Amino acid sequence: MGGTKILAGLVGRDGVIGQTREVPTPAQDSDGILAAIDGLVAEFVAAGGSAVGIGLPMNLDPKTGVALRATNLALENVDVAGRLRERFDVPIGIENDANAAALAEWRVGAGQGVQTLVLFTLGTGVGGGIVLDGKLYRGWAELGHLVVDADGDPCQGTCHGRGHLESVSSGLAADRAARELYGADADAHLLVARAREGDPEAIAAVERSGHFLGIAMGSLVNLFDPEIFIVGGGFGAAAGEMLLRAAAKTASREAISPADKRVRIVPATLGDDAGLVGAAFVGFEALDGER
Repeated sequence: MGGTKILAGLVGRDGVIGQTREVPTPAQDSDGILAAIDGLVAEFVAAGGSAVGIGLPMNLDPKTGVALRATNLALENVDVAGRLRERFDVPIGIENDANAAALAEWRVGAGQGVQTLVLFTLGTGVGGGIVLDGKLYRGWAELGHLVVDADGDPCQGTCHGRGHLESVSSGLAADRAARELYGADADAHLLVARAREGDPEAIAAVERSGHFLGIAMGSLVNLFDPEIFIVGGGFGAAAGEMLLRAAAKTASREAISPADKRVRIVPATLGDDAGLVGAAFVGFEALDGER
């Protein structure tokens, strides 16, 4: 589930995706969101699903699995998995959406073969997931709410912080930058297109997003020196190498030696499928009794 769409489908243990369906995320309507989840789960359980995995853009209580709060969705303190267990006779797994995406990129995507990585997903907001010593970190991992600009712009959605990564490097932040440059109808797509055409103001705006992303990366290098950073999400993929170059320059500046010389940043390889594949792996964990 994302801030703008819900993608559901049948996925095999190898990460191969079969039948899928995408629906819009009901805007600011908790009952509508839960009804959409129920309907999609019912559809794919009937189509042969042996377990259900869900990735939500929310922080979860690590003990109960209760979805506590979403920055960009009208959900709060909801036992999404518990509701589904009452209705469907299959194992149910639940995880933060970016954690699930990190699990997918690690197992079958850009992070294969490493033991420690960080995934950033730059979409409506900024999500993140961490793999430490060969295990998915099951904490909140709200990397989008790392402070990268002390006392900077207010964060978005229900977050009351300032200067968070999400406020400067998300797709919504890029929308705002585009409107400032090109008018009320402009968005991140136009900003990236203009940057690729060589517009210096658009290039500067994209590189600014990358700069703040690099600040977050540098701090994480100094915390546990990940082998690799992976950047995905709709805006992350669209901005591409222009964003990653700016991030790498700043991350190397902020990282302490000798890690500053080996900062490695790569694009995600699973694209929009990462969340779905990762959610499926969470479902298989529930099926196998691992969680």
